[in-house]
Amino acid sequence: MRELEWDGYRNVRDLGGLPTPLSPTGATQVGRVARGPRRELLTDRGWQDARAWGLRSVVDLRCADEVGRCDGDPFVAPDALTGITVVSAPTEDQDDPEFREVCLPILDSPEYWRHNWRILPHLVLGALRAVADAPAGVLVHCSAGRDRTGMVSTLLLADAGVPPTSVAEDYAASVRAMAGTGTHAPGDRQASWDAERVTDWLATVTPIVEDVAADVDAAFAAVGADDDLRARLRARLTTP
Repeated sequence: MRELEWDGYRNVRDLGGLPTPLSPTGATQVGRVARGPRRELLTDRGWQDARAWGLRSVVDLRCADEVGRCDGDPFVAPDALTGITVVSAPTEDQDDPEFREVCLPILDSPEYWRHNWRILPHLVLGALRAVADAPAGVLVHCSAGRDRTGMVSTLLLADAGVPPTSVAEDYAASVRAMAGTGTHAPGDRQASWDAERVTDWLATVTPIVEDVAADVDAAFAAVGADDDLRARLRARLTTP
């Protein structure tokens, strides 16, 4: 079951259960890596659900000024995260002039992914290292769990041998899950989209995700990932 039920937390999925020839089981391993939106949406029950899944660590891809409880977020017990390692690994620097000029207009599209690792390769590399180093099971999240999380998930899945079409389907599932909701970030235009608008959008951007997945070697080379890092990331999703 790839779709996870953590209370208060939509768009959370296990990256296990996808086809790959690199795993002896024929599929990525479950219980290793999950993807989701901002963790502040989890209720006390949601954190219990996450622990039952095996959550031990969180890699947060957001910038520092995005972190923290917002109006409407649930109140949780002070010890809700006790024993869970939280690592800040932002993939963006919105103070970088080139990033602002090139990426800000397309931040809700996979069009910006290649620009992100071209302009800020050290940040994307840092996020990948954080996932490799984090105790399993690890939750990787940003705000909506769609764009930055989609980028990192695409690299993880493609490097683990998941076919580009399946990688793109995973991305599409997050777009569908978060469209029409306003619970994750202010100003997200997709918060008002209906199913028809989502379908049109996915027809446009799915080929981009598939192209990135098909050329994953170039992405890892661009950020300077060495063979050891790739092997550790791949093992996380393919080794029983």
